[in-house]
Amino acid sequence: MHWDIVWQNFDYFLWGAFPQGPLGGLAASILLAALGIFGAFWLGLAAGLMRLSKRIWVQIPSIVYIEIIRGVPLLMLIFWFYFLAPVILGRRLPEFECALVALIVFTGAYIGEIVRAGVQSLPRGQMEAARGTGLSHAQAMTHIILPQALRNMIPSFVNQFVSLTKDTSLAYIIGVNELTKAATTVNNRTVVAPTEIFITIALLYFVVCYVLTSASRRMEKHLSRYQARGR
Repeated sequence: MHWDIVWQNFDYFLWGAFPQGPLGGLAASILLAALGIFGAFWLGLAAGLMRLSKRIWVQIPSIVYIEIIRGVPLLMLIFWFYFLAPVILGRRLPEFECALVALIVFTGAYIGEIVRAGVQSLPRGQMEAARGTGLSHAQAMTHIILPQALRNMIPSFVNQFVSLTKDTSLAYIIGVNELTKAATTVNNRTVVAPTEIFITIALLYFVVCYVLTSASRRMEKHLSRYQARGR
């Protein structure tokens, strides 16, 4: 076994060549996931609310977006943005930006469905009661429905963040120096310790995802107690 190679390169697994070079490794994976979930939240929120609209011309773009993206593998979406961006924009986007856009678009479709399901899970009488007080549909959705629905969606958002963190490993295919790419680089350079390297990488992914999953469980318990007190 060659665990010494792992220890010698452990800082590279964590943050790449930073600060002498670009941020990489696990830090780049977490940054990619954090920016991805932030952008996907707003895109998914818009898509979910559009899908709930009673206007068919508002619904259709959301339905087309959600159904197409959910039916396409993430890896294919990454390739689309990587190879089509130069054709559409006339220049090649940096690999990190291509991966980020693909992750936002991909995850946004799933968050759109989370938003739709979260809003529809609330009793219909709440909207009717809010409208009865003189609020418009938009005001009732903004001030009454969405705050309750979003609170209930928090565990689902965290779970989606966990999935997105694991999905960042696909960005290595276009050269983003995230954790999997960092491991592949070290393995190609040293050759003799692939088992030790990829066991280490798996453990790093596990630790990050376990922390996030544990946070999701605590949120679910907290929300359950909150809802029980509300009754």
